[in-house]
Amino acid sequence: MISLLYSGNAFAFDGILISLLSIMKHNSDALKVYLLTMELSDIDENFVPIDENMRKALENACKKTNFESTVTLIDIGELYRKELLSSPNSNTFYTPYCFLRLFADRIDILPERILYLDADTMARRDISTLTDTDIEDYELAGVLDYYGDKFLKKGYINSGVLYLNLKKIKESSLFERCVELIKRKRLYLPDQNAINKFVEKKLLLPEKYNEQMAAKQDTVIQHFVSTTVWFPIVHKRKIKPWHTEKMKRKYPEFNDVLDNYASIKKGMEIKSRF
Repeated sequence: MISLLYSGNAFAFDGILISLLSIMKHNSDALKVYLLTMELSDIDENFVPIDENMRKALENACKKTNFESTVTLIDIGELYRKELLSSPNSNTFYTPYCFLRLFADRIDILPERILYLDADTMARRDISTLTDTDIEDYELAGVLDYYGDKFLKKGYINSGVLYLNLKKIKESSLFERCVELIKRKRLYLPDQNAINKFVEKKLLLPEKYNEQMAAKQDTVIQHFVSTTVWFPIVHKRKIKPWHTEKMKRKYPEFNDVLDNYASIKKGMEIKSRF
């Protein structure tokens, strides 16, 4: 069994579905998937939660590979409103849904070990080589951030793929300290910077578990972050898994996953992200 954690609003559905389909392509173990979401449409009309219809669609997709798989929806809007609604970071380039994982230690139904994934990640190999990693003595395990390690802080990790030890996180109050900082101080990359500031016991993983640049032969998880292209003209490249036409041209190795995604989405009354 593999336990996975995602967070987001309704527009994250496409990315989460694609991510799960890519994982199941390489592993048939039962997946226990937990989705953190909330209703904030009074703040922004796009801040609508992942709903039951979406949860069922994700669970049905997972059950096609292993019938014991489950997808659980967790609404933590009340907790967010209480703790972070008035935060100076609540209205930035990053949506409030980025902060939801910082409440994972307060959700009793989550297992002690769980792999958090951003919705713009895709598996190229079996992720069980990551979830089999021993993190008994660590709060979390992660991969160095490609830019952050060079320009922000040595050992700075990317928060898009984090193998969490919630027992240790509770003991150290790691996430509670992150929330307190975000609550009172405006930050660049708020949740990621807070995690890097306060984490005391982290296991650095090989970059193959969160490849933020060009995929390599041993890449297990590819993270489709925005990257800078230097030649022939300097520009930002932003391609996400749900940009299916661009993906198929650049990454034909994912065509089967993307075709499966399109088949599931067809006929569903769910608004696409783009």
